[in-house]
Amino acid sequence: MSVTVSATLAVNEALAERRRRGLPVLPLGFGEAGLPVHPSMRDALSAGCDRNAYGPVAGTAELREAAAGYWRRRGLPTDPDLVVAGPGSKPLLYGLLLSIGGAVAVAAPSWVSYAAQAHLSGHGCVQVPTDPAQGGLPQPDLLAAAVEDERARGRDIRAVVATLPDNPTGTLADDATVRRLAHTARELDLVIISDEIYRDLVHDPGADFHSLAEYAPERTVVTTGLSKNLALGGWRLGVARLPDSPFGRLLRADLLGVASEIWSSPAAPVQQAAAYAFGEPPEIADHIGRSRRLHGIVIREVADRFAAAGALVPAPQAAFYTYPDLEAWRGHLAAEHGVRTGRELAALLLEDYGMGVLAAAEFGENERALRLRVASSLLYGDTEARRHAALAADDPLALPWIRAHLDRLSEVLERVGPGARRAAARVPAPAVRAVPKAG
Repeated sequence: MSVTVSATLAVNEALAERRRRGLPVLPLGFGEAGLPVHPSMRDALSAGCDRNAYGPVAGTAELREAAAGYWRRRGLPTDPDLVVAGPGSKPLLYGLLLSIGGAVAVAAPSWVSYAAQAHLSGHGCVQVPTDPAQGGLPQPDLLAAAVEDERARGRDIRAVVATLPDNPTGTLADDATVRRLAHTARELDLVIISDEIYRDLVHDPGADFHSLAEYAPERTVVTTGLSKNLALGGWRLGVARLPDSPFGRLLRADLLGVASEIWSSPAAPVQQAAAYAFGEPPEIADHIGRSRRLHGIVIREVADRFAAAGALVPAPQAAFYTYPDLEAWRGHLAAEHGVRTGRELAALLLEDYGMGVLAAAEFGENERALRLRVASSLLYGDTEARRHAALAADDPLALPWIRAHLDRLSEVLERVGPGARRAAARVPAPAVRAVPKAG
């Protein structure tokens, strides 16, 4: 089986190569949180450096209890014995697919690795469209039709993956959609894998968040990690909450079997630091709150710049993503640039302007779709001092390096598109922003 480098990692490497050549870059392609490590996390990691044994495959008792407490505070009663830790939520997701077996249903669009991991597992996936404003969840009626059709053809569909909130759209599915998906999964006897790694980065802290585990607890696995809310992508630590049901306990045994053969156990010092983080002491809660505020302010400004250029933009609600649709540019792009697909548009932006974004096709959409996944989290600065300043700023948009990136974005859109002033009149204002600016 031929496997290419993940599109998100590939665009990051392409931008790094441009930097090495001294070329300008506008880094909007890679979903790294782009913020400093909190000093208390460094201390917690250092304190665990003498822990040099493999430890339990499921993770240390300290970490599993802390993760269980994290979920309990969010209304999900959790038995620490049903928590499994891994070296990032990404390998946990793959381990779950191997343990569950069969093909998996995923949203279109959805994070690039779901479909890739499904194919690596040997079973593949079924991609089911999602409503752009309800990203992360396959539309329940379309899911039912797709699964029933595939099963009628003899295909074994066993699971559905959901993302709350969503990457790539930056949206949060409403409670009604979450309930309907849980009901549909139960009717179809599907295991639900709910990837909630962005849960703590919903821009509005008072937003109505409901996990699928609330509505289908007997069949829902919830995953999260440290790479987004605490910007610790390089530390590689994720946790999975398995269902408190006979199925959940069987799944635990299978997942631990897979884990024992692939990663043995997560790094012991990182587990100690993670246990501290999942305990949510005040300094960590404050750090996450400031991160959430910064992400929200900057991504909504990025969305506004696209809207001003003529894009239709679902209102960003979480994390640091927006998903503009440049269909209004189609005729202009074909006539002026020879661009007819999303990948061609992303290539034009990268090669001619150093702007890294990802085409909708990378997330399971049609090649012709002119939607782009845009991530704002690497705009906060290229030094620790600048990133700290971005976190502390009352108005991060006024910081000169962030302002320069945003102005460069507007300049690129003006140069590539048919003209921001003319196109802006075609976009209805309510489609641009539904969430007020944080702070």
